[in-house]
Amino acid sequence: MPIPVLAEVANGGITSVPHLVPFLKLLPWLILGGTSGIGASLSHQLALRGAHIVLLTQQPPSDPFLVDYIEDLRTTTNNELIHAEQVDLSSLHSIRLFATKWVDNAPPRRLDMIVLCANTLKPRFGKTILTQDSVESNWGINYLANFHLLGILSPAIRAQPADRDVRIIIGTCSGYIGGEINALKDTRSPLPPGKEYGTSKLALMTFAQAFQKHLDAYKRPDKQPNNARIILVDPGLTRTSGMRRWLSMGSLWGLLFYLIMWPVWWLTLKSSMMGAQSFLFAAMEADLGRGAGGKFIKECRERTFLRGHVKDETLAKGLWEFSDKQVEALEKEGATRRAREKKEGKEETEAPGESKESKSNGVKTPGSRRNRKG
Repeated sequence: MPIPVLAEVANGGITSVPHLVPFLKLLPWLILGGTSGIGASLSHQLALRGAHIVLLTQQPPSDPFLVDYIEDLRTTTNNELIHAEQVDLSSLHSIRLFATKWVDNAPPRRLDMIVLCANTLKPRFGKTILTQDSVESNWGINYLANFHLLGILSPAIRAQPADRDVRIIIGTCSGYIGGEINALKDTRSPLPPGKEYGTSKLALMTFAQAFQKHLDAYKRPDKQPNNARIILVDPGLTRTSGMRRWLSMGSLWGLLFYLIMWPVWWLTLKSSMMGAQSFLFAAMEADLGRGAGGKFIKECRERTFLRGHVKDETLAKGLWEFSDKQVEALEKEGATRRAREKKEGKEETEAPGESKESKSNGVKTPGSRRNRKG
């Protein structure tokens, strides 16, 4: 018995042997969307298992509501290895600040798991919401933010030692089946009308496959194969705030219909805890840490994609180039705007200071009483 165990440790690392060490306690988890819905249930379950969780939130860590949330999570799970860092997905600048800070570290910070389950949805009768970069929210948050974050974190992911099982778990849903990437327009709202959400999910899944090839193509200095794998997860139909917005269609009558039909939703839709099971499966199933990445998990089983666009390399290449150009243009525009606002704010703060300084120095003005006496 000891010989096979030692052989497995030599080949796959100490974490490849179940129950040899407290597995999850070794892993820092970056979780986007970990404070509500399925993400909150996933964070709670991982915290119960002793995982080191880094919640990436829109609010700063000093926000009183976030402080209370983390304290409650620590108390209920008896796990102190939980903290938050600010990443506003509606701002490309905020994403760059966080990711650059994470990457610019020597030696590279340990990074075993990234869970991307943050999500937004514009209901049928809801108003279009724009990000801080004036991009339509379905495109900006569901796709472009994840594209930007993983693009900057790529060096940190590839720098992890070969004996680690690095997994990037990306949440999606069956709405990708109705998406149309070919209909993207080179504007701030590139998604086709009526298919915004589905197209953003289809674009995210297509990019995920391309990013897996990007990781596989990297030649490590130690000549070892790539150890980072992307896993796409569809949690199914669950009773989350996003599902409520979709069923109510963004109207009061729709919300009333949702409340009347609540017993039906309770019977037919999964709870957020049940929806999190596929994410837990993707995180802890040993077989997913072997072989090729880019697998698709639904109902705790590996499934095939129902759209061929997901693995279309030509389409993925065009999408990547389109996204790169858009991010570059938006970041340049954002930098110009911040510089202008900083300059205007500096001028406003200096103007009162100059008047006070002139009074303190006794500068005579042409209409002063002292001049008239002279």
